[in-house]
Amino acid sequence: MATRVQAAAAASTETKKPVAKAAAPKPAAVKKPAVKPATRAAAKPAAAAPAAAKPEKKVEKIAKPEKTDKPVKAKKVKQVRDSFTMPENEYAVLAQVKKSCLKAGVEIKKSDLLRIGVSLIKNLKIAELKDILGSLTPLKVGRPKK
Repeated sequence: MATRVQAAAAASTETKKPVAKAAAPKPAAVKKPAVKPATRAAAKPAAAAPAAAKPEKKVEKIAKPEKTDKPVKAKKVKQVRDSFTMPENEYAVLAQVKKSCLKAGVEIKKSDLLRIGVSLIKNLKIAELKDILGSLTPLKVGRPKK
C-alpha cells in the first residue's frame, strides 16, 4: 500500500530522467572517452531508487526558536609596543599626575596618560602644535651608548 508521499516520490523519480548535456566541440587531441557521461547518468537513478523504496516516517518538524542576534563584538585593535625617550623632568610629570589621580580615587597607568595626551594633541591646530613643539627641549636622536 503506497502513501501519497511514496506515490509522489515514485512519480518524481519516474519523471526525472537523466539528461545528457551537450558537449561543446573540442579539438580531437583532447577527446574524452564516452564512458564518463554514461556513468554519471546511471548514478543518478540508482541514488534516487533506494530513497523511494524506504518506508515513509512520520516526522513532525518542531519549530526551532529563532536565534537571537548576538551582540556584535568589536574588532580587536592591535596593540603596538614601542619605546621612547623623554627628559627626566617631563617623565616626572607623568608620576606627579598619576599620584594626584590616585589621591582623587582614579586609578590610572602611565600608558593611559600618554594616550590621553595623544587624544588632546589630535584636537590641536597645527600652529598651536608647532608652538608647543618649539618650547620643548631638543633630544638627541638614537639610543644612548652603554
